Amino acid sequence: MFLTISTTGTPERPATDLGFLLHKHPDKAQSFSTSHGTAHVFYPEASAERCTAALLLEVDPVALVRRGKGKGRGGAPDAALAQYVNDRPYAASSLLSVAMSTVFKSALSGACRAMPARAEAPLPLRVEVPALPARGGAELVGKLFRPLGWTTVDAVAVPLDEEFPQWGDSRYVRLVLEGELRLSDALRQLYVLLPVLDDAKHYWVAPDEVDKLLRAGAGWLADHPERHLITSRYLARRWNLTRQAAQALELVRLAESDDLDVDNVDNAVDETTDTEEKPVPLAEHRRTAILQALRTAGASRVLDLGCGQGQLVQALLKDTRFTEIVGVDVSMRALTIASRRLKLDRMGERQSDRVTLRQGSLTYTDKRLRGFDAAVLSEVIEHLDLPRLPALEYAVFGSARPRTVLVTTPNVEYNVRWDTLPAGHVRHGDHRFEWTRAEFRDWAEKVARRHGYTVAFEAVGPDDPEVGPPTQMAVFTTTAADGNTADGNTADGNRTDGNAADGSENGHSENGPSKNEPSENDNDTTEHISNDNTKEAEAA
Repeated sequence: MFLTISTTGTPERPATDLGFLLHKHPDKAQSFSTSHGTAHVFYPEASAERCTAALLLEVDPVALVRRGKGKGRGGAPDAALAQYVNDRPYAASSLLSVAMSTVFKSALSGACRAMPARAEAPLPLRVEVPALPARGGAELVGKLFRPLGWTTVDAVAVPLDEEFPQWGDSRYVRLVLEGELRLSDALRQLYVLLPVLDDAKHYWVAPDEVDKLLRAGAGWLADHPERHLITSRYLARRWNLTRQAAQALELVRLAESDDLDVDNVDNAVDETTDTEEKPVPLAEHRRTAILQALRTAGASRVLDLGCGQGQLVQALLKDTRFTEIVGVDVSMRALTIASRRLKLDRMGERQSDRVTLRQGSLTYTDKRLRGFDAAVLSEVIEHLDLPRLPALEYAVFGSARPRTVLVTTPNVEYNVRWDTLPAGHVRHGDHRFEWTRAEFRDWAEKVARRHGYTVAFEAVGPDDPEVGPPTQMAVFTTTAADGNTADGNTADGNRTDGNAADGSENGHSENGPSKNEPSENDNDTTEHISNDNTKEAEAA
């Protein structure tokens, strides 16, 4: 199989600079061993005006069959003789992509010590692939390459037999691309799209293929109109890998649109965009207030309900007085991010024994959550529909029943201090409500009376004399008489055996469990993203 890359130049900027960018000298013909054959790099022409680099891959059919072991089209034929009679040695495919990544590794990454400025600048490029399998035809080739900045995308269908035109066209095209692009961008596009058009891979698609796709697709794949088709085909239609890639690409797209670092973007308002311009972000004020309240309560075993990305769990781990920390969230994706943030796979045994991440719905009772000193619901309740709150109340205050419960939620009165937040709008698109200080106090006092708690209130963040603090916190505390009794009932008559006192099934209210209990900022797991005005209003 064959591929050429050509460029033009001037006496001041000769075309032979292509040799520096590819790290292959124009005066030499070089050969490289690959797992399925030999790759040759040579230059059919090399002058100051025009330079062409050619990659020729000679595939060993026997090695292809032996190494395939039943995987990919090379080893899993759909016809009896397909292992021995096929197009793999001739048509551009994942074999050519792998050869490109081996032979042009530095060029793919855009690295060139000799000419770093040249590597970062667009070049007039012409790419030719004489035989390219295209499942979807020339029309699909255009859909994939035209959005990437190529001025010419010429995909000419190859007839099955030129002497018998009535037989029609084959699935192969002769591809010519022309345009001004960085060489590294062009190579990475080819690396991804050649196997996508072929719609097959010669090797088993493992989870690490997602990382390869994201690296090669950096800068162009997230905004590509056909990114779903690209990710699906590149990952051999493995739906779990495709979903993982789609989520990662969506984060990239959102980060680029807001000019943010991808690591700081989740499916919620970023913690650094939660307030007006303040020296200390509101999220940090919130964590400080929570940690101080837990220390005052003398808690050592703590539940973080709606733990999201694990910022609070991470802060708790830094204080040795907290001997057991359990983070609970409904979203496995959020728990995966939290695990990565905490580096659980590299954590020492003594430290890892202190922390557990657990998937669970906060509107269902869970016997594993009983017996803890404290539970934290930080920016959680406002993401539930109001009819769902009784289920959460019973699961936390009636069933789990920790000695101390901390609840934080936005103070809607403070919203007027953000000029860019339209009147009547909540801070985040997924908030089902935002309460005034009086409404929050009324709800908290009723919950405390129903479940045998006392409640106190604290301001979180700068306390405005007119509208109060941006975040309000309720500190619920039981007394010894209010604790769990030996017969499974609390002092106020509530059952703690996983079933509600009124006999409702599953230990939650008749409204049923919420399908998703996301939380905000530190702990958010919702898939919704604030609009631009909301983000600007909450800018830290």
